[in-house]
Amino acid sequence: MQFYGTKTKVDGDGKPIEIIFPYPNNANKIRKIADKEFRTEGDTAKAGLFGRDKFSAGSSKFVTICEGELDAQSLYQTLHSPVVSVRSSTTAASDVALDRSWVDSFERIYLCFDNDRAGKEALSLVARLFDYNRVFQVKLSKRKDPNEYIQAGEAAELKHIWWNSKNYLPDTIVSSFEEFEEILSTDLQYGFPYPWQTLTDMTYGIRTSESVLITAMEGVGKTEFMHAIEYKFLKETDENVASIFLEEPKRRHLQSIASLELGRPAHIPAPDLSQTDIMAAVRKAIQTDSRYHLYNHFGSVDPDTLLDAIRFLRTARGCRRILCDGITLGVSGLQGEDERKALDYLTNRLEMMVKELDFSFIFSSHVNDNYQTRGSRNTSKVADIRIDLTRDLTNADNTIRNTTDISVSKNRFCGRTGPAGRLLFNPNTYSYVEAANDNQREMAA
Repeated sequence: MQFYGTKTKVDGDGKPIEIIFPYPNNANKIRKIADKEFRTEGDTAKAGLFGRDKFSAGSSKFVTICEGELDAQSLYQTLHSPVVSVRSSTTAASDVALDRSWVDSFERIYLCFDNDRAGKEALSLVARLFDYNRVFQVKLSKRKDPNEYIQAGEAAELKHIWWNSKNYLPDTIVSSFEEFEEILSTDLQYGFPYPWQTLTDMTYGIRTSESVLITAMEGVGKTEFMHAIEYKFLKETDENVASIFLEEPKRRHLQSIASLELGRPAHIPAPDLSQTDIMAAVRKAIQTDSRYHLYNHFGSVDPDTLLDAIRFLRTARGCRRILCDGITLGVSGLQGEDERKALDYLTNRLEMMVKELDFSFIFSSHVNDNYQTRGSRNTSKVADIRIDLTRDLTNADNTIRNTTDISVSKNRFCGRTGPAGRLLFNPNTYSYVEAANDNQREMAA
């Protein structure tokens, strides 16, 4: 602190109450010790890097940039080589830019930012100011910043971490065996199973960070198919679940959940089924209040509104399983080229969000007579898995008409494609029964 000219202000009893960090342009940043509040004196916005005036340009082979003044002093005490600091993670890029020529005079540039999200974002912005070949990242592990290492008496470990720093790579690139081992550390396992064994065997289940597209022509029953998946999430996990069914009113959707719980249609009037019974079934299926989130909308929305709703459901409400029926309604009834562009934008953004926020996204789309997804072929291209449903709606035989054939036409996870089972829908119990062949189908019927 004496080397950097840092001063401590004390009260009348000699108790330290503030730390004053002087910047090269005579501006001061003042930290209140008791509650860690900060204030400034002078033009700190144009002050550049704290400690820069203590080291001549190019005076060493290395320079290290930290996120805070105390961290810079802690690391200097450990290394005895040039160490400077930005004012904060939010000002990091502009602070370094003011003294870029000075920083660029050193052969190697070490970035030692806090081990948190803000620090990582700031590090990325600062690294872009220089040739990546000269930038090294000081990766702190068990502690947040250099000062915490000093307080814990771990200066030797901090020094070891600094000396073992490697060239900075953007977060989008990994290259070390340590990083590869971390990526592979999770055991291979099935995802959450579908309600039907054959489809689970074909796909190895439903995983987070993947999108599953359900396609069918109108009237085939993709909505009921998605109801069954949703119900299994609710009954067999304790995870938060969200549903965005743009082609189904909220009342009808809740009745579908009750139907699966009761084993009978809850949307058809019956003298022995009251609204109290239906609500009790919904409560039993969902299990916990505020766990299930039903999107309060019916009909078309614009892409950004839908994207914002899904991000909110994942980040603010913690939903790891999100279902969206009728994705084409997310483009507000546009036509022709405008519809295609809007759907391309929506589906591309959704796929990136699924990977970024690590959730399962089950969504559906109608197909045309050539079994291409309506509005845009990109809908199918971005999905990790595509499941196609077909039924013979013209057959006079009720059993055949209520039989749904499942086929997997795309499977990025394991490559398995082709027939994935046959389901019989029983309207009396409002449920599907899997039938692997004609004999089983007749038995299930």
